[in-house]
Amino acid sequence: MKTRINKGNYGEGSITLHILSLALPTLLAELVNVLYSVVDRMYIGHIENVGTLALSGVGVVFPIISFISAFSSLISTGGAPIAAIERGKGDDRKATLIMETCLSFALIISCLLTILLFLFRLPLLSLMGADSQIIGYASDYFSIYVFGSVFVFISVGFNSFITMQGFGGIGMLTVLIGAILNTVLDPIFIYALSMGVKGAAVATVISQFVSALWVLLFLHSKKSKLRLERLSLDKAILLRVAKLGVSGFMFKMTNSLTQAASNMTLRVFGGSLSTLYIGAMSVINSTREMVSLPISAITSSAQPVISYNYGARKSNRVCKAIKSMTLMTLFYGILIWAFVLAFPQTLISIYTPDKDLINITIPVMRIFFAVFFMMALQSSGQTTFVALNRPRFAVFFSLLRKAILVFPLILILPHLGFGVNGVFLAEAISQLLGGSICYSTMYFVFYRKMKKGIDIDAS
Repeated sequence: MKTRINKGNYGEGSITLHILSLALPTLLAELVNVLYSVVDRMYIGHIENVGTLALSGVGVVFPIISFISAFSSLISTGGAPIAAIERGKGDDRKATLIMETCLSFALIISCLLTILLFLFRLPLLSLMGADSQIIGYASDYFSIYVFGSVFVFISVGFNSFITMQGFGGIGMLTVLIGAILNTVLDPIFIYALSMGVKGAAVATVISQFVSALWVLLFLHSKKSKLRLERLSLDKAILLRVAKLGVSGFMFKMTNSLTQAASNMTLRVFGGSLSTLYIGAMSVINSTREMVSLPISAITSSAQPVISYNYGARKSNRVCKAIKSMTLMTLFYGILIWAFVLAFPQTLISIYTPDKDLINITIPVMRIFFAVFFMMALQSSGQTTFVALNRPRFAVFFSLLRKAILVFPLILILPHLGFGVNGVFLAEAISQLLGGSICYSTMYFVFYRKMKKGIDIDAS
């Protein structure tokens, strides 16, 4: 049996091998990418005497960081799938123009965001839940981090164009280089140079710059199948990218809003323990980022395979890719769900030695992750909508889980007698309902029709 695959040609060979060939380096890349923030939080949480307060301060910055990454998601979830579809049609020139347009857009938006967020950082941080105890730490970190926004746009947004071409190993190196550098620089700037949280931000910005430079150099090289040679701004392409990418944008944007709502609600209902609860949410969000990586890697790797075969009109291979993606993510989701519920302290201790913070985090982490395995279905369904260029479905289900379910539940449940536990319970309820509705819609509206050979574009 023939098992070899031709990188970048997803129309032939084993579907599962194509996904795995991208997923393994993508997983390592995303794992290392998360290390940016994880390593920062690990070092910050262990700063003598002020570690817990500093960790809580950086925690309120998360919603704004999610806001920044929302725009990079607009590029990665909008530009890369459309480019993959054009490659499936055999039009590499059109795919390159898409990439060039995305770069121009990224440079314009990142510069505007940097200026606005820096000028209004203090009122924004207060809005995110920062009180007088922690706003100084939050401001110190964010006032430096924000100047690396353009590098985040390039390293995160355009790494998807590298992976989409079949260069999963190169994509892995993008973040590996930056993360290693960040790990080395963090203790130097935080401890050796006594810069505290400012040092963590400086180390991160330098590392992101190096990653962004690596991405641009590769996409400009002759090795890249889509060679970045100039800046373009095609309005029609930009509209296509925005229509599809708005789903990833809205997911990150609503995630930012829910994080802000969580911090503010914990501040109100947490009483004298509010700072500890905000710290607990910071630890939980960090853990979620880390344990979600394999699901994200598999779905990110399946997306170009689905898009390519969709563009090539190979519906049977599209269905095989969806099925393979679902089974792999669900298998992992069940395993990590059981581990988190059984051994929460193991994960929490990575971020803090504070026994009070550990003890307060354990029960609420179990609530937060109560049905985490449903994220596999949510992610698989959402990825399929994006890969099939169905922006309306993608946008709706991005809004469903966070804006329609999580956000109001965060505000309502604490008032119904759940207290601070209601904030964490909101996530579990949204995972159960959002995952079920999203995947079942994808299955009945698209998958089943394609399985029967029905043209979904004509139906």
